[in-house]
Amino acid sequence: MSKITADHLSLSAFVYVRQSTAYQVANNLESQRRQYSLVERARQLGWETVEIVDDDLGRSGGGTARPGFEKLLAAICEGRVGAVVSLEASRLARNGRDWHTLLEFCGLVGTLIVDEEAIYDPRSPNDRLLLGMKGTMSEMELSVFRQRSVEAMRQKARRGDLHLTVAVGYVKTDDARVEKDPDRRVQESILLVFRKFAELQTVRQVLLWFRQENVLVPSVIQGRGKRPIEWKAPVYHTLHHILTNPVYAGSYAYGRRATRVMIKDGRKRVTRDTLRRNSKDWEVLIHDHHEGYISWAEFERNQHLIAENANGKSYIDKTWRSFIARTIPLRSLRSPTAYSILWERRQYAAICLSRHVRRHGGRQLYRLRWHAS
Repeated sequence: MSKITADHLSLSAFVYVRQSTAYQVANNLESQRRQYSLVERARQLGWETVEIVDDDLGRSGGGTARPGFEKLLAAICEGRVGAVVSLEASRLARNGRDWHTLLEFCGLVGTLIVDEEAIYDPRSPNDRLLLGMKGTMSEMELSVFRQRSVEAMRQKARRGDLHLTVAVGYVKTDDARVEKDPDRRVQESILLVFRKFAELQTVRQVLLWFRQENVLVPSVIQGRGKRPIEWKAPVYHTLHHILTNPVYAGSYAYGRRATRVMIKDGRKRVTRDTLRRNSKDWEVLIHDHHEGYISWAEFERNQHLIAENANGKSYIDKTWRSFIARTIPLRSLRSPTAYSILWERRQYAAICLSRHVRRHGGRQLYRLRWHAS
């Protein structure tokens, strides 16, 4: 007895097409052709109306943001789908939540699931069992792939051979070693950043000096093949990255930041913490890995000074917020007022108190807006 009925054929067959990465989309064209050819399989099974859902090309099946999959679920819930056609179960989902949601919706409205080998009816206990096993195996495959990939990267990192990107001021040789950029102008620019920090003691003062003197710094245009250098005015992040990157001290480091898993809107979110780990907690740290611009001792002094400056700024901000709140009645601020304070080390900060009215419990409140200059 055929599982396909006239009711199924009166609806549309949805062909779901997905590849995990942009690289696969550009290079694995045979897999792409096989998936699009499923349109012909759906027509051979009797469907006249076939729609293609390929919004998820370049997206992982284990990911959280898949507009094509959401579009497919919405169409199933609306009762417009007679069959979901895909190359295999792993194309549809590689995590249990999405897979079982799909099975539940298909079972409720009677939508069939079709792959290259068979036709499944989620309302049938036997088919539901087979589909559940396929989903579990697909999820396990992804987990094993990830584990192998991560362990391979760690093994390579332990040898100091893993270079996902190469910092400006360095180049990667044909034998996968890291050397200083042969361009003397690039080298002198990097050294100048460290010299000015040793003199001025803060990243911000270094930034102001570079801006005032119109000194440009090198920036690498990322991409495949040769990495061209672009010279431009520095921003705070650029200088901070140079001063806090251990590569400039001739050291190879891996695992400087940690990842954490969060649940947001019922979905898993993997984020990388912005706070860096202490160097003692890095997964890999190899000194004298390559020629550095500064010594490790100077690098550690710089990190200590940057941390002290950050703590001092936080303390000053809290102190002045408390002082302003205690000494200046908020209701007396009838017009914008500016206060200028000269800090130690000649750091100038301007606290702009701008009148900002908002309603709260029937009363007018004023919000203080702070700007550092």
